[in-house]
Amino acid sequence: MGLKRPVLRAVVPALVLAGMSVAAWAAWLGWDQDQDVRADGSVSGPYEPWQVAGLAVTLLAAVCCTAARGHSAAAVGGTTVGLTLAAYVDWSDDASGLFVVGVALVMVGTFVASAVASAVVSAATDPLRRDRPLTR
Repeated sequence: MGLKRPVLRAVVPALVLAGMSVAAWAAWLGWDQDQDVRADGSVSGPYEPWQVAGLAVTLLAAVCCTAARGHSAAAVGGTTVGLTLAAYVDWSDDASGLFVVGVALVMVGTFVASAVASAVVSAATDPLRRDRPLTR
């Protein structure tokens, strides 16, 4: 019978955003796996602040564009699922098991940030949509 058009309109944007989130993780963070040792012996990393900021800005733009097109739930769900999956795959080789805490923090942080951004953009663009008549 196949999927109906309304289902596709809900699922496709979420899948696209999930894929974009995984690709953005790979582009910004996936290639950097080595921790940095400073002169005083302390260890940081593996990610630099500019990498995390780049990932955040990239995903913020994707969430805002998707929400502006009326797909707020897909923006939140797709980004959260994609980034959580990418973090899990990237960090799952940690033998201590503590990576699960980091993955949970990524999931919660991504959900909250994308939900706030999506709500703000939806509220700002809702009156501008042409498919709904303005009421007063």
